Amino acid sequence: MSRLEAKKPPLFISEPLTKDTVSQSLSLLSEILKSCYGPAGRLKQLHNGVGGYVCTTSQSSAILSRLSVSHPILSVLMASVQNHICRFSDCGLFTAILCCSLIENFKSLNVASCTVIKISKHLLSLCMDYLKSEACGCRVSVDFSSLETLLCLVRSILTSKPACMLNKPEVDHLTMLILKAFMFTVPCHVETNAVLGKCIIVPVKGRRVVDSTVLPGLLIETPEIQLAKPLAVKRTCSNMIKIALFCVSMSGDLFNPEEGTITVHHGISLEMSEVNQLLNVGKQLVNDEVGLVVCQKVIHPSLKQYLKENHVIAVDRAGLSVMEPLSRMTGSKPIASIHSLSPSCYGSLKDVRLESFASKHFVHLIPNDTVVCSLILCNRNETAWDELKRACETAEHVLQLTVKEPLALLGGGCTETHLASYIRHKSCSLSTSCFKDLDCSRTQYQLVADGFCRSLESVACSLNHDDGEILTDMVYGHCWLVPSGFPSVSNWSDLVSKCGCGINGNTENLNWRLLQGQFGSPIIQGCPKDPSVKVADFLTLDCFAAKCSGLQVALETANLILDLSYVIEDQN
Repeated sequence: MSRLEAKKPPLFISEPLTKDTVSQSLSLLSEILKSCYGPAGRLKQLHNGVGGYVCTTSQSSAILSRLSVSHPILSVLMASVQNHICRFSDCGLFTAILCCSLIENFKSLNVASCTVIKISKHLLSLCMDYLKSEACGCRVSVDFSSLETLLCLVRSILTSKPACMLNKPEVDHLTMLILKAFMFTVPCHVETNAVLGKCIIVPVKGRRVVDSTVLPGLLIETPEIQLAKPLAVKRTCSNMIKIALFCVSMSGDLFNPEEGTITVHHGISLEMSEVNQLLNVGKQLVNDEVGLVVCQKVIHPSLKQYLKENHVIAVDRAGLSVMEPLSRMTGSKPIASIHSLSPSCYGSLKDVRLESFASKHFVHLIPNDTVVCSLILCNRNETAWDELKRACETAEHVLQLTVKEPLALLGGGCTETHLASYIRHKSCSLSTSCFKDLDCSRTQYQLVADGFCRSLESVACSLNHDDGEILTDMVYGHCWLVPSGFPSVSNWSDLVSKCGCGINGNTENLNWRLLQGQFGSPIIQGCPKDPSVKVADFLTLDCFAAKCSGLQVALETANLILDLSYVIEDQN
């Protein structure tokens, strides 16, 4: 009989944030994420310690999914940020860095956590009201009749991912391609409940980035089809190509014994019976004037040959990923059984062509109305391609979010410093009744507000990786980066030309101040102004919806962690 161990009681950890191990782990996580932030962020190599795939990245989605943490508090923080990334794809590092900074700044205050939480919620409401108001000085409207702001939005995403290893011509080329691909997915005929289409990314590794291109419709890789042969495809009397889409295997495999027992009469071949059934399906497809058969799985060679003889193109092993976009693009319904075939399941295509890229051969399915497109994405090596694929998917998602809410926020740290300036101004003008409603003193409110503003400014400071200085101006509240190697007593006007987002130039006396002060900067008495400048060609922008969500998630997660009194761990 095996030895039995007595059940251990659970481990109670009171006031977990006061423990050195938690503070050190939180600080380490914060430093890792800060070092990845922005266009000059440092790359990280992540692997599982026993060999295997090595991921080189600076993107939050890749880093957080591969980082292993043991403490429950860090698990809560990372799960919260990962949930935000799943919903918005962008601003993951912003959310995580801000959350860590809020926790660090708030727990150092000599203010009860319940009071900190109430005040910080009020500060968040001030921020959200300001960001959603017409008076907001750190947001721009996105006009879909003009490409300028859309190009800035996509370019800002690509340039913030250094592991993609892109130069300026490559960034410009991909920016146009991503925007073109997105436009393909916008329905031509707008309905009451219009749904955006889909962009399928086709990998081509080991080629130049500028070889990337976008095509309307869908590409399915088909190594068997030879490009040298002319493509003869059956068409209907209306010159359309009828398509049948199968999501069931057409390989002629015998029944799986686990599905039950079958009785076979003497002299009957199950294999021939299956092949005959498949050929009967082929005859019906030919009679129904089907010109293209696409199967998610395998098609039997005999059926392939029969279809080919009757000028029907057969494409098998298409895979699950193309079924939904192909069904939507053609109007076909996936057929799940070879024993019941309804003509109402067929869809239609405008044309079918053969394409070749690098050493790969594809069947190019061209629809009547383009809601699905294929982005043939090239990069020099697998590591850079993986990072570029994530960046392109993020850009597509950001454009989709921008359609729903056509706004963008100024990037390059300017939204963070502008918001901090606004909150410092706003917190000075609150009435006594507000403090009474929050059940706090003016001093407590100012302490929490200052910690909140320093947290925002610390995110902007994270963009600096080369020991330079980070400034903000007292007029617009924007972020300015001074290159390293200049003393702190320099005349800042001689060292900076544009703010972080690029909307402001150094054309007036802006009254600079440093951001790195441990206890924050003097309170700005005036409300930061709106630059009211036409969007520049190279403006740095952030996704409005993603950043607003990141701000909320960071503060709510920080409040949740600050409110933890006990961590209870099962030791069994």
